[in-house]
Amino acid sequence: MDYEVKDLKLAAAGKLKIEWAARSMPVLQKIKEKFQAEKPLKGIRISACLHVTSETANLIITLKAAGAEVRLTASNPLSTQDEVAAALVKYEKIPVFAIKGEDQKTYYHHIEQALAHQPQITMDDGADLVSTLHEKKPEWLTSIIGGTEETTTGVIRLRSMAKKGVLSYPIIAVNDARTKHFFDNRYGTGQSTIDGILRSTNILLAGLTVVVCGYGWCGKGVATRARGAGARVIVCEVDHLKALEALMDGYQVMPLKEAASIGDVFITVTGNKNVIRLEHFKRMKDGAIIANAGHFNVEIDLPALEKIARGRRKIREFVEEYLLPDNRRLFVLAEGRLINLAAAEGHPALVMDMSFANQALSVLFLKEHGRKLQKQVYPVPEDIDLEIARLKLESMGIKIDKLTPEQRRYLQEWKEGT
Repeated sequence: MDYEVKDLKLAAAGKLKIEWAARSMPVLQKIKEKFQAEKPLKGIRISACLHVTSETANLIITLKAAGAEVRLTASNPLSTQDEVAAALVKYEKIPVFAIKGEDQKTYYHHIEQALAHQPQITMDDGADLVSTLHEKKPEWLTSIIGGTEETTTGVIRLRSMAKKGVLSYPIIAVNDARTKHFFDNRYGTGQSTIDGILRSTNILLAGLTVVVCGYGWCGKGVATRARGAGARVIVCEVDHLKALEALMDGYQVMPLKEAASIGDVFITVTGNKNVIRLEHFKRMKDGAIIANAGHFNVEIDLPALEKIARGRRKIREFVEEYLLPDNRRLFVLAEGRLINLAAAEGHPALVMDMSFANQALSVLFLKEHGRKLQKQVYPVPEDIDLEIARLKLESMGIKIDKLTPEQRRYLQEWKEGT
């Protein structure tokens, strides 16, 4: 079997991590049991470019249980859990191409290896599979039924492709499912980002000023968790509505250029490029810590920082010190890559359960309906979203009320008012 992982001797430890995550993923386990019995994806070739974690492993195992032929590669050079990658290869016989810390050339080579079986469905976390297919293997596009996209950054890229008329097959934006972005983006990113920062630095957040760049669902989660840890939080935004929401939520709101001289910790969560750049580095105080929780490592303009620094050294495993000409020191975490996956373990399994249940059921939807869809970006079908919410509550032992027949009639009747 074709694969490329760090060391198969790590597999036993990876198997335990996968089992531990599975305990907190009851919705996905229910789907797996159904898939195992019915084999609805038998013979379907799937290429997945996702963070190779214990939670992702449970999704990939679920797809294999459905009869799919799956190949997996990493969606970020620093997010791979090597023991999990080894376990998938050794125990599940799933081709995996991912090594934590791989360079850019290896990263894209692994993407090409994951695509080598000419997939019918793609699963992306950042749209690198889609872009690679369009740029390097356009002759394979006609055999593709559709794809899914896990993250905000990827959805932005794919909607841009669709708008320009260059997207060659339909994509389901799993990121935009309510059972995904309300929970994964807010609670998952919020907790795991703070977790990554604390693991890499061992700082005390209480009393510090944390600057959060971007107030989307991920930014809201990060701001909430930082405030919960006792930090003063400043939000920087370019969207007037989001800035107003942050203000009404009780945060200070100001331009990043003003916040730069105040902040102790800076966290980018925007999905955009060069959010923290030269003008901000010049104003930051000695000892400022800079981290990124957006998908790609472009939110912090590291080339500009390297250009003005007179020295650079590694202080801790995921902490690099940049010494500036005036002897100020700025600390960049995890090379500006996803801090929650580079320096920690990513989102808790409990929240990824819903995200990956969306992925599994969206793949099945594409298999059944993909050929009828236009070459556009689609939301997750509402019935899938609602069913996942129902199953999640059921798995947690939570019951809710139901509308009475009278209430249903009232909601459908336009004549009855006061």
